[in-house]
Amino acid sequence: MKNKIYKGSAFVAGLLAILLVFALYTEGNAQSLRGLVNDGVELYKQKKYSDSEANFKKGAEKAPNNFNSYFNLGDAQYKQGRYDEAAKSYQQALLKTQDKLQKASTYHNIGNSLLKSQKVEESIGAYKKALKLNPNDAQTKYNLSYALNLLKQQQNNKNNKNNKQNKDNKQNQNKNDQNKNDQNKNDQNNRKQNESQDRNKMSKEEAERILNALKNNEQDLQKKLRKHEGRPVKTDKDW
Repeated sequence: MKNKIYKGSAFVAGLLAILLVFALYTEGNAQSLRGLVNDGVELYKQKKYSDSEANFKKGAEKAPNNFNSYFNLGDAQYKQGRYDEAAKSYQQALLKTQDKLQKASTYHNIGNSLLKSQKVEESIGAYKKALKLNPNDAQTKYNLSYALNLLKQQQNNKNNKNNKQNKDNKQNQNKNDQNKNDQNKNDQNNRKQNESQDRNKMSKEEAERILNALKNNEQDLQKKLRKHEGRPVKTDKDW
């Protein structure tokens, strides 16, 4: 982690010698700004990050174009775990300087803030910008490598999760298909059983009709036999 603190430098003013009052005012204002920044740095070193933040904010209000105030403000916010706010303060600091090393340090800290906020891809972009301005920064190289490995791990985890979800979906589909096949088999078995029962039912009815017919035939036969009973039998022979 490479969050640096920048001390304020004298803010020399006075464009024209004849504007002595204005020059004195400007010098006094610069000294006041320098005092705020330096006091903020001391509070920061004492780990009084909230108090140091207040000083840096006042410095930024007094000199809206001052790089040190915004950069240090971002550091104080970072130390308090307010990474999104820190990133915004660093972005403001970028607008206040044209110095390559200051810009590189600022992009580095933006990368740290984004990484802490779980914005891994964005942090990689910030580290790359820092290295473009300062290619020999070992700490930025290390952080970039860490962020790239973290992104790769996240993508692998995402792919594994998607593969597991697809596998689970396929298993559920296969289970549904099996249940559907079982249901179809049950329906077919039920239809066959009903058809068998219908055939058995028809056979029974047919049997009853046959038995009734035989019974009727037997009754007719008995009637005919009863008609012949008791009749004298004629014979032509004389015994």
